[in-house]
Amino acid sequence: MQRLRRQRFTTAGVALAAMALLVAGCSSSGSGSSSSSGSGLSGTLNGSGSTLQLVYQQQAIQSFKSVQPSITVNYGGGGSGKGRTDLASNVVQFAGSDSPISSTDLPLFKGKTVLYFPILIAPITASYNLPGIKSGLKLDAPTLAGIFQAKITKWNDPQIASQNPGVKLPSTAITIVHRSDSSGTTQNFSEFLVEGAPSVWKLGSDSTINWPANSRGGNANGGVAQIIKTTAGAIGYVDYADAKASGLTWASVKNQAGNYVAPSVQSATEAASNAQVKPDLTFSAIWASGAQSYPITAQSWVLVYQKQSSSNTTKLLKSYIGYLVGDGQKLLPQLGYAPLPSSIDQQAKTQISKIGS
Repeated sequence: MQRLRRQRFTTAGVALAAMALLVAGCSSSGSGSSSSSGSGLSGTLNGSGSTLQLVYQQQAIQSFKSVQPSITVNYGGGGSGKGRTDLASNVVQFAGSDSPISSTDLPLFKGKTVLYFPILIAPITASYNLPGIKSGLKLDAPTLAGIFQAKITKWNDPQIASQNPGVKLPSTAITIVHRSDSSGTTQNFSEFLVEGAPSVWKLGSDSTINWPANSRGGNANGGVAQIIKTTAGAIGYVDYADAKASGLTWASVKNQAGNYVAPSVQSATEAASNAQVKPDLTFSAIWASGAQSYPITAQSWVLVYQKQSSSNTTKLLKSYIGYLVGDGQKLLPQLGYAPLPSSIDQQAKTQISKIGS
């Protein structure tokens, strides 16, 4: 997985270095910089969770250091479930999560108010490994539901072939690849199947799924990507940034409007702009309306307690989260993520004042 991370930074390294300098130079002005520009702050913040947002966290931490050199921010992955558990256990000051806290897990937080700060939008790809078919494959939700329930087991199945006329599909057996850890990516992908193929998908939606016995599990998005890359006939769900960094091939997926749309920063933004945002800033861009909306589009949040243990921790969190929803948004497109739509971003910035109150 580390090799994949290094690949990604190598690909975008020059541009990101330049952007980091730009962000540093602009930190004293512009919309989003006010929360991260306080002087004299020092201390350490620890976070864990979502691997979907891991690469953004890594780059944001590096660039934030030029704005606040005396603040140390650490972020470990481990999956959204781990991040939420770590926050509930007071192991970290913030958690990365691609899905809200479930009603089952809510008692772990002992009645404390948790604030949700959306930080990015990310397509989830249906990535596959079919030698000779490097682009152009089209899949709809019922077909993906059939594949991931092991009801469609060969790549030349009539249901796949009917959506791909003229494509010479092999009789290769399909290998299902999924997350082995508790994952927001799993929750969002399975929610797409619930909404897009309600009469076909029978496995529900959660951060863990009881997958078919002959499927393969990988740890984090990078682990799933590696299995797909090395297994002919494999298909799995991987966030767009990791899929790009791993050199994977992905399908165009049929959306609510009936159009086959490829995952991209633009199609993710289109989906998010059509999402309905709740007062606590939770929302779903899955199966969103819009002719060019990509239908498997996740959103990722930073979760923090509203009431903090100290005034210094409050200041540190306000500074770093202010950066993530402010100047840090400029880093996202080159990493393969979509920035927040301006309306959602503004709500996130406004909510920062609630931390510590």
